[in-house]
Amino acid sequence: MERRTFLSLSTAALAMDPKALADTPMPMSTLGKSGLRVSRFTLGGFHMAVKGEDEGVRIIRRAMELGVVMFDSAAKYHDGKSDEVYGKALTDGRRQKILLMSKAQVRTRDGAMKQLEMTLKRMKTDYLDLWCCHEVARHDEVDQIFSPNGSLEAFVKAKKDGKVRHIGFTGHHDPTVHQRLLDGFDGWETVQHPVNLVDPHYLSFLNSVLPNIRKKGLGLLAMKSNAIGGITANKVATIEECLRYTLSQDVDTLVSGVETVQQLEQNVAIVKSFKKMSGKEMSTLLDRTRKGPIGTKVERYKKPELGALHYRPHEDGELA
Repeated sequence: MERRTFLSLSTAALAMDPKALADTPMPMSTLGKSGLRVSRFTLGGFHMAVKGEDEGVRIIRRAMELGVVMFDSAAKYHDGKSDEVYGKALTDGRRQKILLMSKAQVRTRDGAMKQLEMTLKRMKTDYLDLWCCHEVARHDEVDQIFSPNGSLEAFVKAKKDGKVRHIGFTGHHDPTVHQRLLDGFDGWETVQHPVNLVDPHYLSFLNSVLPNIRKKGLGLLAMKSNAIGGITANKVATIEECLRYTLSQDVDTLVSGVETVQQLEQNVAIVKSFKKMSGKEMSTLLDRTRKGPIGTKVERYKKPELGALHYRPHEDGELA
């Protein structure tokens, strides 16, 4: 239960029985200029293949019962197996009841388009509601994406052809990379990046790129609210503080992975009982977390500090 935002053992989660949990309304928001109405909780796709296909199918279908409408995946997750689990779960008209997103990490036009075709085949669908340029980390990748025959051409064409309804990009390494992607193309509709209570203290997405995302009217998908477990592992803050802080920011939905139906129910219960932090609460919390540890000691997916030794960047989809 150490991975990502497993919001377990919450009193709110443990107090709510399964039927009451399903009957309680799911908070919703509009995903920026895409216009998509999304649940404030988005089911992360990596874990759909961690405990086996059958458990993944159970998680997806239970999430639908609980009011989750946004479902995440990526072509690279388990070499496409996460996409395949969705294909097996979303039968008998279920696909039409939810919003489905996946991502492509290849930076060439033809390579990205090939990934999209494989994703559609694995998910057994004719279209994606959201397709994202996945895990952009470096400036040379931005150059590739925007170059002739770069993957941006695939994203534009896929939307024009109706294979995807909306397009965006994701990343967690360097906010200046996100800013270049924002500045270089006006057709993006969504962005995904880390939003957590240590981010403001080092290479902050919250303090730099997030306001610009909102000025452009783009939807924002938050991730890494527990810094892949780094916040709680370093005893910086509790899970409850992690979740409340992230959902108290200017975000539309939080992408969170779970490995079991029980973890799903606990997470959803916390989201459904969420109360926004006051400005004073957030200020007090940041004053405390500023004392450390911060930087890649906690957020090891970010660009390393100058002189950092033994740094290995985290890739999206790793368990720890």
